[in-house]
Amino acid sequence: MVVIGGGQGFWGDSNDAAIHMVRNSNINYLACDYLAELTLSIMARQKLKNPNAGYARDFLGMMKECGKEAYEKGIKVLTNAGGMNIKGLVDALAEQAAGQGLKGMKIGYVLGDEISAEIPRLLAEGMTFDNIDDVGDFNEVRDKIFNANVYFGHEPTLACLEQGADMVITGRSTDSALFLAPCIYELGWKADDWNNLSRGIMAGHLLECGGQGAGGNYDYDWRGVPRMDELGFPIAEVSENDFVITKAPDCGGIICEQSCKEQFLYEVHDPANYITPDVTVDISQATLKQAGDNRVRVGNVRGKEKPEMLKVSMGYHAGYKVAGMLSFAWPDAYEKAQYAADIIMKKMRRKGLKAEEVRIDYIGVNALHLAVAETDSDKLKDLNEVVMRIAVRTLTKEEAYKLVPEIAPLQLNGPPGASFFGGRAKVQEVIGLWPTLIPRDAVRLTSHILEV
Repeated sequence: MVVIGGGQGFWGDSNDAAIHMVRNSNINYLACDYLAELTLSIMARQKLKNPNAGYARDFLGMMKECGKEAYEKGIKVLTNAGGMNIKGLVDALAEQAAGQGLKGMKIGYVLGDEISAEIPRLLAEGMTFDNIDDVGDFNEVRDKIFNANVYFGHEPTLACLEQGADMVITGRSTDSALFLAPCIYELGWKADDWNNLSRGIMAGHLLECGGQGAGGNYDYDWRGVPRMDELGFPIAEVSENDFVITKAPDCGGIICEQSCKEQFLYEVHDPANYITPDVTVDISQATLKQAGDNRVRVGNVRGKEKPEMLKVSMGYHAGYKVAGMLSFAWPDAYEKAQYAADIIMKKMRRKGLKAEEVRIDYIGVNALHLAVAETDSDKLKDLNEVVMRIAVRTLTKEEAYKLVPEIAPLQLNGPPGASFFGGRAKVQEVIGLWPTLIPRDAVRLTSHILEV
């Protein structure tokens, strides 16, 4: 059996649960997911400004707290925190580990998922990089791209483990592949054992979002989650024909059928065909059953052959944006907020604003529920407060800036009861997402080891 803890759900997540797992549980591996589509593009922009940036510095902080103890206990750590600067994180970790006296520690790392420099060659070879969502023309964005990352599977991470790595740092490994690699390494699963590979993927899927798999963001009974201020993250106990989801002792959170079912279906569009780089998973007949206190056994996960194409997430410059907010108090808060938005739009028309998009939302009314929200002014007349938020996206900074000086004056030049907060809005670059596919055999991933 191999025991794997899910130590991170996203870049910026709390380190507390991972540190608690290292100190108080029986895990063999700690896998930490940091990446999302937007995260990679933000990291790419960071690295352009500072060549030493571009990775999740949070991970360095976590390893400063518990890395030495993990190494001494033989707990291997796997993460995609390398983002857009894998070698930068590896070097920083090696320096930190040397300072902690961890001589001989082996840090594995995977290179090759960032392919923006390869795009001209791949285009010349006939690839078209069509948008998965069938939106737009690639030729309109190809010169604006600043990152292009392939979502890859377990293979290069497994190769690092086979070379004796105590820690593995990757770029855009898929979340679940970080958890699958140790299952294959420890249990000896074959490359075409689709059912077992699918079990490993779903074990990872139940862990990859950190606290969301243990009672965080829990729709079914959020009031019933114990000690949410000390929320533990889920742990998978994976054996040859079985796996159980649990959590560390002496921490908050809940592992039950309902919490696992919510995470089980998260981001799964077709339960019979959940596509990953490693295997196409079928959970349409899966079972989840309580197997004790904070223990859920998962069964009947099946698998099919992996796809020939891999997803590529490209970030590109999509113009500029600016957003401003004004809050309005009772009475007639919603009506006053609408009137303020009307004033601003009249001013924008006089200024000749050229915008690709304009959004006006009323926080407290329709900022979350959008088109299905109740927006009848008479029915919303007694709202205590409403925040008017207006945002524009433009092709140039100059166009976006036209909105900036029009927000604050409405405190005195518009309907009564307005409050301006947060200072003047700043024009920001917009990162667009271009999702596409690439043949598996066109990607060249390499595995490396650095010994401290």
